[in-house]
Amino acid sequence: MPPIMGAAAFIMAQFLGVGYVEIAKAALIPAVLYYLAVGFMVHMEAKRLGLKGIPKERLPRALPVLKQGGYLLIPIFVLIYLLIQGYTPLKSAYYCILTTVIISLISRNCLTWLGARGTNLPTGKAMADCNRTALKDILQAMENGGRLALGVAAACACTGFVVGVVTLTGVGLKLANAILTLSAGSFALTLFFTMLASIVLGMGLPTTAKYIVLATIAAPAIQTFGVPMLAAHLFIMYFGILADLTPPVALAAYAAAGIARSEPNATGFMAVKLASAGFLIPYIFCYNPGLLMIGANNTEIAMTVATAIVGIAALSFGSVGYWLRNLYLWERLLLVAAAITLITPGLTTDAIGISLMVLVYLLQKLMGKADARKDDSTHSQA
Repeated sequence: MPPIMGAAAFIMAQFLGVGYVEIAKAALIPAVLYYLAVGFMVHMEAKRLGLKGIPKERLPRALPVLKQGGYLLIPIFVLIYLLIQGYTPLKSAYYCILTTVIISLISRNCLTWLGARGTNLPTGKAMADCNRTALKDILQAMENGGRLALGVAAACACTGFVVGVVTLTGVGLKLANAILTLSAGSFALTLFFTMLASIVLGMGLPTTAKYIVLATIAAPAIQTFGVPMLAAHLFIMYFGILADLTPPVALAAYAAAGIARSEPNATGFMAVKLASAGFLIPYIFCYNPGLLMIGANNTEIAMTVATAIVGIAALSFGSVGYWLRNLYLWERLLLVAAAITLITPGLTTDAIGISLMVLVYLLQKLMGKADARKDDSTHSQA
């Protein structure tokens, strides 16, 4: 999710020879659509099960929270500003870290000074103790940062080995040719087999490592159909990350199962179900790169986003099996068909998809009224 996309985005920038800002800009709409898709799924599942949210009066108010800790967002704004201004990722991160340290020291000293004034304690001693503790925390943070960077550094160091082995042995071309042979020249099947390859190859790997592997092995098959390189690389990156919630090796889902104290496999399958509408998004931007703001004007981008949202909603309703009421199997199939037609760009396919959704909606309304009349007649007879 832009603006902070992780180390893999910087490696993608090196692979493709484009700026980090270009990748962040292209990834923005699909990322927002993914969150929207999961939100649709969770909301409809909650409605189907009759779950209720936390009452509004029990939720914290945004303004007091921002007043109390809003200054902690300043380093993120600094990082975004420097990246947009064209600074290198390394220099931007360096200044962001300095900003974080300075803001942390200022906030700690201010709170300590105010606390000492309020309790009549020696201000000098309180400030000295505060800065001593802050120095220890900064050193600990630097140590933790170094430890966490080891995995990324190792993956980056292995990039050359992976690319060299795949290029010299021809493994990448063989896999790409195998996908193209299996798909028999069908773009849809090529995307489907590339999705499967990305999920399988991405299982159990860290994000940075899985992108390096997939970029050299899986992405070339999509590019043979003239798909922009950025769209192809985001496609394999997307499904490589979705491998973390796809059984049998769903690391993120199994971690969630540990937190929720639930059965791991059941949690993994539920994760796939809730993210199923999100599986649609990479297909949309491969068929229509306008979703990545590539080669499209504002009107075309708006139309693509609108039809993508409608398609995601249709797949959400069909997957969960609930809209205005519980859906019959044939209604769910109609909604899934509507979602598939909305993937393909074109006024005809969009019109078919929207028409199917309107048909199911009207049927839901009519059948709901019929059920209500039956209930009323039953109550009156009783």
